[in-house]
Amino acid sequence: MQYDTIKRSLGNVVSHAPWMRVCFYHLLDLLLLRSWHIKRALNRWSKQTPNASILDAGSGFGQYSYGLSQLNSSYRILGVDVKDEQIADCNSFFSVLNLADRVRFESQDLTKYKVDNKYDLILSVDVMEHILEDELVFQNFYASMREGGMLLISTPSDLGGSDSDEHDANGAHGFIDEHVRDGYNINDIQEKLSRAGFKNINAKYSYGTFGHISWVLSMKWPITMLNFSKALFIVLPLYYILFFPWCLIFNTLDLYMHHKAGTGLIVEAYK
Repeated sequence: MQYDTIKRSLGNVVSHAPWMRVCFYHLLDLLLLRSWHIKRALNRWSKQTPNASILDAGSGFGQYSYGLSQLNSSYRILGVDVKDEQIADCNSFFSVLNLADRVRFESQDLTKYKVDNKYDLILSVDVMEHILEDELVFQNFYASMREGGMLLISTPSDLGGSDSDEHDANGAHGFIDEHVRDGYNINDIQEKLSRAGFKNINAKYSYGTFGHISWVLSMKWPITMLNFSKALFIVLPLYYILFFPWCLIFNTLDLYMHHKAGTGLIVEAYK
């Protein structure tokens, strides 16, 4: 199943008008449970941080850079990604929104990018599972952060976070096939961050029972339908009218419950 293909198709559609893209950002924030966990942590952090230099490490479509720009007009944000077309697209879009003076994007490889003692916050959402040399990246993050800065990571866990129980006939992952690891063991990622120098490391599971159900309803089934036929785009509004309220309920339950296990991890670490 080609998850990236669907993401690119939707991105191309909403990029035709700035208001559509902003609405799409807000829709993703509602649908994607990881956004709920990330926003909760960022809101808590921002209350203690009136001015900040921020690195969005693996900025992709720009969803989280936009959200950070709305938290505080004094924040200065750099989004980095390895995909040149996304960097150009985001720079153009944020210029249209008159945000280019405080949000910009650069093409960078996180295994090589390091700027000593610059960032108060580094955000990494669904990135580390794509990078084989993860400990090198953690070392670069640590060197690039100011004393007291926070690293916030969202990544799949090794309890099925990459949907690793499903494979096609060739052995590739059934739902997501671009990950270099099936997910992080919760103790393993904490040990790697500790070796990089981080302190006060707190890792917790997300996407517990209710969160996993929400993900199946809000993402997996719709994307499965679209991979079967792009013509099914026309039934998506009806689909979400039926299931969206349930997704909101399940996301809320996941956000406030303690999970002994889950397919996602939310990690906070400090320098």
